Amino acid sequence: MSGRVEAEGPTRIAQPRHVYATGLQFGEGPRWHDDALFVSDMFGKRVVRIGADATVETIIEVPGAPSGLGWLPDGRMIVVSMTDSMLLSVAGGKMDAYADLSSICRGTPNDMVIDRHGRAYVGNAGCNLFKGVDPKPTNLVLVEDGKASEVADGLIFPNGMAINENGDTLIVAETFAHRLTAFSIRPDGSLGDRREFARLDGRTPDGICLDREGAVWVASAETGEVLRAREGGEIAVVVDVDGRFAAACVTGGADRRTLFLVLSETTPERFMRGESSCSIETIEISVAGAGIP
Repeated sequence: MSGRVEAEGPTRIAQPRHVYATGLQFGEGPRWHDDALFVSDMFGKRVVRIGADATVETIIEVPGAPSGLGWLPDGRMIVVSMTDSMLLSVAGGKMDAYADLSSICRGTPNDMVIDRHGRAYVGNAGCNLFKGVDPKPTNLVLVEDGKASEVADGLIFPNGMAINENGDTLIVAETFAHRLTAFSIRPDGSLGDRREFARLDGRTPDGICLDREGAVWVASAETGEVLRAREGGEIAVVVDVDGRFAAACVTGGADRRTLFLVLSETTPERFMRGESSCSIETIEISVAGAGIP
């Protein structure tokens, strides 16, 4: 792997990137966990683990189309099952229902982040994501011990989410509002102090992750870019991904200085038909990742 992306000053890069893995259909929700990358293959209807040798191993098959991933303190993996609006728990190769979101989510549930206390924050599209309906303002849902409650409202497709290192701030990508929105996390898990973290005019933020300087790496799905955005909206780095659909990104590796990019060859029209091919690529970054994921 050659080249390192420096965080200081605006930088646009097209190369170098390293192809880490291929063979997925549409990747979502990447997470670095136990020295490996876990990814939901939404159209492949499976969750995969990709180790250091880049072998793609199916961990569990999810007929309802998986998306957001996370782990509870007891080690169980939690998976968003999109088409049936469920959270599923996975342990020992067995999958069980964890929470039914059908009565509380106002659209297809998608991404999710789980804090260190095991509280899951789940976003949704505000519409049926697979039918091409325009999204309406929708809610953000908190799931704790399998019980769901609404913790925020009026968001425009709350999608990728990240929690800072201190565990007191949640950042949400509002895809079709073209912005990142921050909340303070109260001790009981409820949210307050809603504020704009960064306006990303013209971009469609999807999956996100944080670094140690408090900047956010953002996959801008429809513009085919991965950005490093500072609070206030300054764009420090733009990674051009050749017009591909940039669904998500996450930091990982031994020192969290590898940025994994989840990139799909598709279009909105092909997406609606479930047609896509996905690869995972990496770049090396100078400021290490922080927080969750």
